[in-house]
Amino acid sequence: MTKQPANDQFQASSFMEGQNADYLEQMYARYANDPAAVDAAWAAFFDAMGDEDSTVKAEAAGPSWARSDWPPAPAGEDFGALTGIWPEPTEAKAAGDKITAKAAERGVEVSTEQVRAAVLDSVRALMLIRAYRIRGHLAATLDPLGMRDTGDHAELDPKSYGFTDADMDRPIFLDNVLGLEVASMREIVDIVKRTYCGTFALQYMHISDPEQAGWLKERIEGYGKEITFTKNGRKAILNKLVEAEGFEKFLHVKYMGTKRFGLDGGESLIPAMEQIIKRGGALGVKEIVIGMPHRGRLSVLANVLQKPYRAIFNEFQGGSFKPEDVDGSGDVKYHLGASSDRDFDGNTVHLSLTANPSHLEAVNPVVLGKARAKQDQLNDTDRTKVMPVLLHGDAAFAGQGVVAECFALSGLRGHKTGGTMHIVVNNQIGFTTAPHFSRSSPYPTDNALVVEAPIFHVNGDDPEAVVHAARVATEFRQKFHKDVVIDLICYRRFGHNEGDEPMFTNPIMYKKIKGQKTTLSLYSDRLVQDGLVPEGEIEDMKADFQKKMNEEFEAGKDYRPNKADWLDGKWSHLDRSKNKKYQRGKTAISKETLADVGKALTTAPDSFPLHKTVGRLLDAKATMFEEGKGFDWATAEAIAFGSLLTEGYKVRLSGQDSARGTFSQRHSALINQETEDRYYPLNHIREGQAEYEVIDSMLSEYAVLGFEYGYSLAEPNALTLWEAQFGDFANGAQIMFDQFISSGESKWLRMSGLVCLMPHGYEGQGPEHSSARLERFLTMCGGDNWIVANCTTPANYFHLLRRQLHRSYRKPLMLMTPKSLLRHKLAVSTAEEFTTGSSFHRVLWDDAEKGNSDTKLVADDKIRRVVMCSGKVYYDLLEERDSRGIDDIYILRFEQFYPFPAQSSVKELERFKNAEMIWCQEEPKNQGGWSFIEPNIEWVLGRIGAKHGRPTYVGRATAASPATGLASQHKAQQAALVDEALTIEGK
Repeated sequence: MTKQPANDQFQASSFMEGQNADYLEQMYARYANDPAAVDAAWAAFFDAMGDEDSTVKAEAAGPSWARSDWPPAPAGEDFGALTGIWPEPTEAKAAGDKITAKAAERGVEVSTEQVRAAVLDSVRALMLIRAYRIRGHLAATLDPLGMRDTGDHAELDPKSYGFTDADMDRPIFLDNVLGLEVASMREIVDIVKRTYCGTFALQYMHISDPEQAGWLKERIEGYGKEITFTKNGRKAILNKLVEAEGFEKFLHVKYMGTKRFGLDGGESLIPAMEQIIKRGGALGVKEIVIGMPHRGRLSVLANVLQKPYRAIFNEFQGGSFKPEDVDGSGDVKYHLGASSDRDFDGNTVHLSLTANPSHLEAVNPVVLGKARAKQDQLNDTDRTKVMPVLLHGDAAFAGQGVVAECFALSGLRGHKTGGTMHIVVNNQIGFTTAPHFSRSSPYPTDNALVVEAPIFHVNGDDPEAVVHAARVATEFRQKFHKDVVIDLICYRRFGHNEGDEPMFTNPIMYKKIKGQKTTLSLYSDRLVQDGLVPEGEIEDMKADFQKKMNEEFEAGKDYRPNKADWLDGKWSHLDRSKNKKYQRGKTAISKETLADVGKALTTAPDSFPLHKTVGRLLDAKATMFEEGKGFDWATAEAIAFGSLLTEGYKVRLSGQDSARGTFSQRHSALINQETEDRYYPLNHIREGQAEYEVIDSMLSEYAVLGFEYGYSLAEPNALTLWEAQFGDFANGAQIMFDQFISSGESKWLRMSGLVCLMPHGYEGQGPEHSSARLERFLTMCGGDNWIVANCTTPANYFHLLRRQLHRSYRKPLMLMTPKSLLRHKLAVSTAEEFTTGSSFHRVLWDDAEKGNSDTKLVADDKIRRVVMCSGKVYYDLLEERDSRGIDDIYILRFEQFYPFPAQSSVKELERFKNAEMIWCQEEPKNQGGWSFIEPNIEWVLGRIGAKHGRPTYVGRATAASPATGLASQHKAQQAALVDEALTIEGK
C-alpha cells in the first residue's frame, strides 16, 4: 500500500508525530491539571480539543501497574544514565553563594557578572571531573602490551566544556572537590588523569548507593591520594614476583611442554593475593575460601597457600597427592585443592583452595556454599570473618552463565556471603579466541554491573597498582559486604597450555609478547631507578630462589604424602567406611520426640491468622499424631527434620518454592494472612535445638545446587537438601552432578552428605514433568560413590533422611521423590514405623504379606510370578491386583537402587525360586532402572539357583522422549504395562 501525498505533506510539517507522543501527552496532562501551567497557545489548542480532563489525566498516568517514578524527570540521575545527558553536578549547587562568601571573607568585592563567570567555570570543571569519574577508565593505560585502542573521548577534553589553552591556569573554585578549594584546570586534569586514566582505573559511577560511591571516591580521588607503598611494602611485592616468576620458569625448564597452565604474564596476581590476606586479616577475616581455574593454580598453591614445592614436583614426576593407603581415582595436579594457615601482623588467616574440574566457573557456587557454611559455623552474621575469593579467566567470566547466576545469589537471604572478591586474570584471550569474538561488551567484567559491584581495572605490569586495587577492594568488601571485582589486565606468555602454539591464530599478539619484558624485570628496573634496591641484590634474590627450587626438586623424588586432611576438624568423627559394611544407622526415635515434634508441627502462635486450608491441614496432622496412624509424606519428612533438630543437627532445605512445596504439601512456613510474617514451627520444638532453614531459592538449578553442595562439603553435621521443582529440571545442573557430586570424593577425597530431592513419576503430565532421569544417576554409580533411592512409604523416607547423619561417613543421596503419593490413601505410615527400633528398608515387602491389602497371598512356593518394581507404579500394581483378586503374584519393591541391596535381594527372592521374575517400570525401556537392575537381578537369580535365570522386562517401549504429552495415550500405556505385569499366560 502506497502513502497518500497529503499524508507525506502532513508528516513533513506536523509536530504530531509518534516520536513526540509522550511529550504531548504529558503537556496535555499538565494543562488538564492547570491550564495556566502551559503556554497560552498550547492552552488554546488543548481547549479546542474538548476532551474530558479526567480522561486526559488517566491516559497520561498510564496503566495501574505502571511505576509512579517512571519515566524519570529530564534532569534526574536515571535520565542521565539512559541518555548520557547528565544533570548539573550536586557540588555546583549554591556555588555562587559560596564564591561570594569566600570573596567577602577576603575583603574582595565581586560583581554579579564575575560571580556568574566563576560559577560557570566551577560548573564546567565539575562536569569534567564527573566525566572522568564515569568514563576515565576508557582512556586508561591498562594494556601491558599496548594493543588496546583507547580511542578519542571528547568528554574528557577541557575544550568540550569551553576551556581554551589560555584558561588552563586560571583558578577555579572547587569547594573541596578533589580535596582542593581552588585549583587550575591544569591541576584538575593532572589529578583526574592520574586517578582515573593511569594503570589503575576504578569503574564505580554505576553504583546507586551514595555512601558506597562516596566512600570509593574519597578513597582514591584527590590531591595526595597517589598510589604509594613503603620501602618494605615494595620489597615484599618484589619478593613475591621473584617467587612467582622463578617458580614458573623452573617448571618450564624442568618439564618443557608439560601442561601446567602457568601464570607467566600474570605474576602480579601473587602479591595481590598476599595483600588480600594481609589486609583482610587486619579487618577481621579469619578464613578465606578460594576458587580458581587451572591458569596459575600451581603458583597459587605454592606461593600463596604454601603447598610444599617438593609435593608439586613429585606430582609432576607421577606421584600421587594421596597417601598410599587411600583409594580413589585422583585428579590432575592443576585441579587439586589445599589448605593452610597464614600469619600476617599477628593475624592468622586460614586459606582453603577448593578442588575443581576443568569446567570453567563451575566451582564458583561451590565456593560460595562453603563460605556460607563456615560463616554459619562461626555465627558470622555480618559475614566479615569468612571471605570467598574467586579467580576467573576473562573469556570464561564473560561467557559462562553460572557467573551471572552467582551474582544473582549474592544478595539473597539464603545464599549471600557478605560479598565475594572476584579477580579476573584477564589474558585478553580465551584459548585461541580474541575478545572481540568471545564477548559483546567492552570489558569481560561488565556482567558485574548488574549487582553494582565496583570494578578495579589494573595493568598487570604495574604490580603496585594491582596490590593497591586489592587493598582498596578488600576494604570495600569488609565495609559494605558486597561483591567487588578486580580486572587484572595482563597477558599469557605461552599458549593455552605449554604444548600449544599460539602463533597459529594470534600472531600479532604473540610477536608483541615475545619482545615484552617480564613484570619482574620491569618492576626491578623501576626499583633500581628509584634507588630502592641495587641491581645486584635482585640477582641474588633470584639465585637464592633458584637454589631453593633445585633442593625442593631433589626432595620431590622421594616425597610421600603422609597425611590427608579430609577428615580433620568438623569431619574428625567420621571415617571413609573402608570395610564397605552396610550401616543401617540408628534412625528410630523415641515416642517423646515424636510427640514433641508433633506438638510443634500442629501449633500456630496465638493471634496468628492462618489460611483456612492451612488451618485444616494442621488439624489433620494433629489427628495423625493423636491416633498414631495415617502419617503422610510431608508429615514424615517434617518428623525426620524435627527429630534431627532436637539432636543438634541443623537442617537446611533449598529449592524453588520449597517452603510451601511445589505441590502445596510441605507448608514449612506458616504465613500470617494479614502481615505475611512467617512462622517456622520446626524452629519451636525444644530449647537448645538446632536451626531449621528453608529457602525459596532463585529460579536456577546450576548455581543453587552447586551452592548447597559446597555447603555440605564444609558442614557434615547438617542435613543439607536441594530440591528440584520437578526432577525433570535437575539436568539444568548436570555439571554439578557429573563433575562434583558423583565423583568429588573419588577425585579429591571430599565427602558430601548432600540430599537431592527430585520429584519423579508418570502421571500424564507430559515429557517435562514426569522423569528425573533416574537412568542417568544409575549410570554414574560406581565405587560406592552415592546413594540412589526411590521410596514408596513415608516411614522409609523418614529413615532414609535420618540415616544420612546416623552413619559414620557421608554419601550424597539422589532421591526420586513422589508427586501423587504425597496424598495417596495407601502411601501412609503408622507411629510405630518411626519408633520402636524401626529402620530403613532397602527392599520392601508386598503389603498383602503384612495384612495391609484385601488380598491374601498363597504360600511362597505357590507364588507363580514376582513383579519387582520401584516407586509409584507399585501402588498402581497393588490396586489393580487387589481389584482382580489375584493371589499368586508377589510385588516386591526396590527402595534403594545403589548401592545395590544384594543380600536383601537374595533373602527375599530365594523364597520364590520357581516363580517367573518380572521387572516392571513406568519409564521407557532405555530409561528408568531397567538397564541397571537387569544384570544385578540376574546375578541374584543365579546366586539362589532360580528356575528363571533372567528377569523379564515390562514397561513402556524404548523412546526418545521420557513421556507422552497426550493424557489419553498416557492412560493407555499405563494400563497396558500394569495389565502385562499382572497377566500370566495360560492362566
